[in-house]
Amino acid sequence: MARLYDRYGGAVHGVARRLVRDDALAEDVTQEVFLRLWRRPQRFDPSRGTLRAFLLRDAHGRSIDLIRSEESRRAREEHDAYRSSTEAPGPEHEVWEAVRSEKVRAALAALPELERDSVVLAYFGGLSYREVAERLGQPEGTTKSRIRAAMQRLRGTLMSEGVAEA
Repeated sequence: MARLYDRYGGAVHGVARRLVRDDALAEDVTQEVFLRLWRRPQRFDPSRGTLRAFLLRDAHGRSIDLIRSEESRRAREEHDAYRSSTEAPGPEHEVWEAVRSEKVRAALAALPELERDSVVLAYFGGLSYREVAERLGQPEGTTKSRIRAAMQRLRGTLMSEGVAEA
């Protein structure tokens, strides 16, 4: 294993470093790749390629998994920090929420009826595209197109009103 690490460790670390952009995380990925090889050497099939390619592919996959995991963790932490904020929203926040809510209602009301119904069922009713299509008696593809068009219209309207960001 030491000879394999000496031979391929730099390349594995390089792939991980290029993807995760953090030396400590790249070292973690490198260690994990070699530990996985140590624990389950049968995963490597020489008929499918070289050991180098196998290790680099594994480093790539582990790096992508780590990136996704870190992004999810950061998003959860930000969400938790927002939810557990000790500051109570002031009257400005309540006023802004009321204004935003009214602008969303107005933008929804301005949509053509079938688009509005599709969006309301999907986003406020929690139905899937298929369920919305069944409920409205429309083909699923048509329903998806209507929802997509309605969301683009809503986004444009709400951006011009200063309610949504780009």
